[in-house]
Amino acid sequence: MNLSAVPEQYRGLRSFAFGDGPLLADELLDLVIRGLKTATCSTEDEPNTSTPGERWIVLDGRGEPRCVIETTEVTYRRFDEVEAGFAHEEGEGDRSLDYWRSAHRNYFGRQGRFREDMMLMCERFRLVEVF
Repeated sequence: MNLSAVPEQYRGLRSFAFGDGPLLADELLDLVIRGLKTATCSTEDEPNTSTPGERWIVLDGRGEPRCVIETTEVTYRRFDEVEAGFAHEEGEGDRSLDYWRSAHRNYFGRQGRFREDMMLMCERFRLVEVF
């Protein structure tokens, strides 16, 4: 990661890229920067768990830092309990619950982890700064 683009006050933050590959990382990052994506989810046992108030550097598909987000809320719920409002805040596709379910079945399926009753960490965040 090239830290020269990162302001000094953010250099100690943890970093991550959305998705499971460079194209998806760039697509989801673009949604964040445009203000459409203000939520994300992951399996409850992933190592990048977050807490409200924590800030993260978001990387693009090449691993370059592009922005900082701050977690505002973390809840845990089963896949089949995710509601339409959260799906809309994830900002993907047509922002519907049907689209969200299909896209996330595919995403977690690629990882070999999908179950209708799988527990998810559902995180809401705000954009702090774009580099």
